[in-house]
Amino acid sequence: MKTIILIGSRNHEGKTARAVAALAEGLAEGKAEVETVFLTEKNIERCRQTDRDGWGTCIKQGSCEIKDDFPALVGELRQADLFVFATPVYWGDLSESMRAFLDRLRRTCIHDNGKKGIAGKPAIGICVAGGGGGGSPRCVDALQHVLGHCGIDVFDVVPARRQNLDLKLVVLRETGRWLAANPAVWGNQGGK
Repeated sequence: MKTIILIGSRNHEGKTARAVAALAEGLAEGKAEVETVFLTEKNIERCRQTDRDGWGTCIKQGSCEIKDDFPALVGELRQADLFVFATPVYWGDLSESMRAFLDRLRRTCIHDNGKKGIAGKPAIGICVAGGGGGGSPRCVDALQHVLGHCGIDVFDVVPARRQNLDLKLVVLRETGRWLAANPAVWGNQGGK
C-alpha cells in the first residue's frame, strides 16, 4: 500500500506534523509505504484563470498549463493507493499552500482526464487548529467539499485542536493501523 501525505504546513515539528507522524506511524506498523510532502517546499502557484472565461486547459483537457510542481504531485497521487491531506487551520479554513494545490486539483478534476487515478481512491483528512480550535469544523467542511468534488472517497477527516491534540494523536495512530490492517475495505476503490 503506497500512501502519499500532503501537508499544508511549513513547520516540520508543529501540531500538523505531529498529527501526520502519528498516522504515518500506524501505517508503517502495517508495512505501508509512506511518502510525506510539505507543500510549502514545492513550487505550487495559485490558479491563473488563464482564458477569458476564467478557465484554461483544466476544463478542456483535465491538466493545468502552469509549469510548476503541481503536475508531478498529481502524478504521485495517481500512483498512490491512499491519500492524506493534512492542513493547519487558518481562520477556519485550509492553509494557503493546501488551498492553492486543491483549487487547481478541483479544476482539473472537472474533466474526466483529470480524474483518472484520482477519483474513487480513499483519503484521510487532518485539520489541526493551534488557536482556540473553533475553526476546525469549518476547515473539515472545506476539505471534504473539495475532495468530494474531485471524486475522492473521503474515509474520514479528523479535526484536532491544540487542547485535544494528544487524544487525536492516539486516534490517528489507530486509524493508520486500521487502514494498514484492512486494505480489502478500501483497496479496491476505483482509482487503479
